[in-house]
Amino acid sequence: MSTKKKIKAPVKKKPPVKKKYAGPNDGKTRCAWCLGDPIYVSYHDNEWGQAVHDDKLLFEFLVLESFQAGLSWLTILRKRENFRKAFANFDVKKVAKFDKKKFDELMQDAGIVRNRLKIEAAINNAARFMEIQNEFGSFDKYVWSFVGGRPLVNRLKSMSEIKAKTDISDAMSKDMGSRGFKFRGSTICYAFMQAVGMVNDHIDGCWKKKG
Repeated sequence: MSTKKKIKAPVKKKPPVKKKYAGPNDGKTRCAWCLGDPIYVSYHDNEWGQAVHDDKLLFEFLVLESFQAGLSWLTILRKRENFRKAFANFDVKKVAKFDKKKFDELMQDAGIVRNRLKIEAAINNAARFMEIQNEFGSFDKYVWSFVGGRPLVNRLKSMSEIKAKTDISDAMSKDMGSRGFKFRGSTICYAFMQAVGMVNDHIDGCWKKKG
């Protein structure tokens, strides 16, 4: 009598469980919004809220903040290098000259946010940005005039106290709109102000808080 060996079904290996990022372990107190991802932590520690006066970097943030509308900022940060390549390293003169062919290329670029209105706005805003440079000498001089040339430091005990917009961002949005800028609502303007250090919204106790 023959006996058949039972064939065991292959055991499926479970994919490794991805550990949730626990945040940096350096003893520093940080704003809670940045603790969920190392990209956020790096951005928080090295850029957010630091005064920017370089027109090229100001243009970069202006474009990125407009693309962020309706999305998370982390999504934009993850695509930041792709945006730099797609938008000529944020050379405002080159972006202002983007034609239909370049626009179509951007609409096919999976590395960025492929939104027709936002791409059109970025190209339009480059031209408006240059007009301000011609009028004021620099975009820096224009945009910082809304805060009197010095960062506004807010006293904040918790994340819930951070505003989405202010009277100043309302005024900035209105003026930029009158100059032909697109995707420049007050909420976008305030996020821009936070990013480039026009306003310091680090929570009190955060190691990056100054003033």
